[in-house]
Amino acid sequence: MIRVTLAEDQAMVRGALSALLNLESDIEVLGSAADGEAAWRDLQRLKPDVLVTDIEMPGLTGLELAQRIQRHEMPIKIIIVTTFARPGFLRRALDAGVSGYLLKDAPAERLAEALRTVHRGGRAIDPQLALEAWSEADPLNDRERQVLRLAGEGQSATDIASQLNLSHGTVRNYLSEAIGKLGVANRIEAYRLARQKGWL
Repeated sequence: MIRVTLAEDQAMVRGALSALLNLESDIEVLGSAADGEAAWRDLQRLKPDVLVTDIEMPGLTGLELAQRIQRHEMPIKIIIVTTFARPGFLRRALDAGVSGYLLKDAPAERLAEALRTVHRGGRAIDPQLALEAWSEADPLNDRERQVLRLAGEGQSATDIASQLNLSHGTVRNYLSEAIGKLGVANRIEAYRLARQKGWL
């Protein structure tokens, strides 16, 4: 039996995924969470074989969740199911130890197949994305990405500094580094370009 936990912030999608997977005789959905932090608590409590997660979620994104699982060396395989067909996301997912990456518009039976493949130790990656993912490297480091994401959400350098326990000057340095690396004029353009490429 493949024991699965789901992390998806849209209730209807979460319910549909759970119902779909429970139809399979060899798959059992142990629990489902609406955000990354709740999913993290579920993972520690339920100890599933596989986590199926979205990328964009409140609190902790699917990628951050994958990185945390990797850091804690938990023996949980991860499949990301997302609407984001962005090569940058796939690259970051693979770097975080993700074994599966599927798009939400893929046929439903693909998810069950992917779960079986990943559970056996294989990989299940959308082939078109896999090709594109290696075409362009992400120039941002984790801190620049974090600061740029908050700036793009409208937070001031002072707000970001207090939230991340950094000095105001350090935040400004990270922002100017990100702007320089992306070759744009300002933080808003940097945020837009990084989002479009899947680097945030």
